[in-house]
Amino acid sequence: MRGSAFAVAAASVLAFAGSARAADEEIQVYMDEMSAPGAVGLDVHTNDVLSGDDTLAYPGEQVSLHRLRVTPEFAYGLTPDLELGAYLPLATLDRDGRVLAGGAKARLKFIAPRPSGQSWFWGANFEIGRVRRALDINPWNAELKGIYGVRSGPWTLAFNLNLDWTVSGPRPEPASLELATKVSYRLAPDTSVGLESYNGLGSFKRFGRLGENDQALYAVIDKGLGKWDLNLGVGRGFAASKDGWVVKAVIGVPIGN
Repeated sequence: MRGSAFAVAAASVLAFAGSARAADEEIQVYMDEMSAPGAVGLDVHTNDVLSGDDTLAYPGEQVSLHRLRVTPEFAYGLTPDLELGAYLPLATLDRDGRVLAGGAKARLKFIAPRPSGQSWFWGANFEIGRVRRALDINPWNAELKGIYGVRSGPWTLAFNLNLDWTVSGPRPEPASLELATKVSYRLAPDTSVGLESYNGLGSFKRFGRLGENDQALYAVIDKGLGKWDLNLGVGRGFAASKDGWVVKAVIGVPIGN
């Protein structure tokens, strides 16, 4: 893809920028990073909601306003194309200083092998987990994530199409779709800046009504510091999102190296 065509595609994606469940345990666009076979990895996901609506969606909910989420994500490389992961625990610190271990999730990620020199990649990620009622009225939930991306010179464009559904719970909802996108520009070998958007597309019973779904847009920087990796961002929810300004970080911790 030439630079001009890439810029048009990136602009089209960001014009559609919208939503995701802001202040979830992770705010991240999946790409083709994988742990080597037998290697152990650790990413620590954190986010804090600085402004927004603190009304309850259901009795007993822990509101996201002024809530800090800290979630270690452990990864293990099974093969060059498969990675096993676990989010353990899904921890929160609410605005009253109470710490809650909110549950755990497991995932399996696949990135298709590609020949040397191929600029695009694709894959999938399946995730399932159980959380406490304070975080979700339905404790068991699952997600299937499609992963696609392309690199052209200093530019990277990535898409995740996420299918989310309730496995079990007292208030099951129709399966829903979400589009997450990322456009970044490499300033140096270890530094990139860009935008991430999280776009709620609606449920299969009420699809495509963007104004009725959570939406968020983040400015981000990706920085390598030796064996450490940082993804730092600040964003704002809009449309139906209860969250206003949010700061987030994904910290890649060098363990098992």
